Amino acid sequence: MSSEEIFLGLGLTVLLAVGCQLVSARFRVPAIVLLLPVGFGVGHFIPELDPTTTIGDAFTPLVTLAVAVILFEGGLELDLSELEGHTQRVVRRLLVLGIPITWAGAAFLAAPLIGLSSEGALMLGAILIVSGPTVVGPVLDIARPGRRVSLILGWEGTTIDPIGALIGALVFQAISNDVGLVPGAEALDFLHSVGAGVVGGLAGTAVLWFLLSKLRLHGILATEAILATVVGVAALCDVYRDDTGLLAAIIMGVAVVNIPAIQMPEDRHFFSTVVQLVIGLLFISISATVSAGAVREVLLPSVLLLVGLVVVVRPLVAVVATLRTSLRRGEKAFIGWMDPRGIVAASTAATFSVPLAEAGIPEADRLLPATFLVIVGTVTLYGLTAAPVARLLRRAEPDEPDEDAVGLSDEPDRLPPPTDL
Repeated sequence: MSSEEIFLGLGLTVLLAVGCQLVSARFRVPAIVLLLPVGFGVGHFIPELDPTTTIGDAFTPLVTLAVAVILFEGGLELDLSELEGHTQRVVRRLLVLGIPITWAGAAFLAAPLIGLSSEGALMLGAILIVSGPTVVGPVLDIARPGRRVSLILGWEGTTIDPIGALIGALVFQAISNDVGLVPGAEALDFLHSVGAGVVGGLAGTAVLWFLLSKLRLHGILATEAILATVVGVAALCDVYRDDTGLLAAIIMGVAVVNIPAIQMPEDRHFFSTVVQLVIGLLFISISATVSAGAVREVLLPSVLLLVGLVVVVRPLVAVVATLRTSLRRGEKAFIGWMDPRGIVAASTAATFSVPLAEAGIPEADRLLPATFLVIVGTVTLYGLTAAPVARLLRRAEPDEPDEDAVGLSDEPDRLPPPTDL
């Protein structure tokens, strides 16, 4: 590919990413609603937009590092002091119980609908575990379902991403190496990956503490040091073990915002600007890798899969997660109506679909277009309906107190303390 074609692809990617975000801000819709179809549509007519052509093998590691930066910023929004009582119980259940339910439900539906082998269905189920702060956050900002629900969904969306990515990497390794899924061995591998991510996150936190609290960096220099630390730690973790850098990144973000000794720079506008630009570039780039023919092949099956995820799997997860908690019926219903997929699902599918197809896994080439359609479908559905659904649920409970006005207390006397899941 010539340098002129590379310039065209990279320049057009930046223009489309920023343009879609400007339009979405003007009409108050999540940017991903525009980014994915625009990237897909323009990429169909302009092949230079496809990053696998312009960047080549560097695209996958660049995506991983970019997602690590996004998750670090997401971790900065997770204040542990706000997570207590029944709110904490719901978040814990969404992770401990919701992940296996979503994985099993998505795999069970995908096998007959998409026509995947058992290996492919397990891979797609693992990919669709994740949600993501890049999608959930903007939707909640528009819908305003209440502080407690926003807190729960924000925690779920941010913390579930690295877990889902790790599970996806382990499933990919098991399938591509033809070792099968042995519960004991896979559990040990998962714990190994978690341990690597935790160690990397703690090491990165120590570096940030030294830079921000001992050297007292501030302003743009502090932001540059934070960005370099996150990228460097994530890269080293991924060199040691795939996708552990994502876990390290979110651990660094949570640690930085919750450890008083670490003084974050007051001005985070530059860092937020970088993250927003990265989000746009990723969505445009990944959607440009999906071919129109592949989408047509799985369009109807993916729509049916989407329906199953929305009306069966997610409501089941919400029921299990909110059982015997103080959440109101409207809050429980909104949690059951909010599970969009985002950049981690897209990046995981883009990373693993081609190698699995080359390894001879039947219909593995359907993973990326099916994931693309589920992302587009969930984001469009939830993005356009979240606000009216939130208003409808609030009107359905006119006599209930508004937790935005009374705070986050969610431990009424009639309920026992949350000592179990």
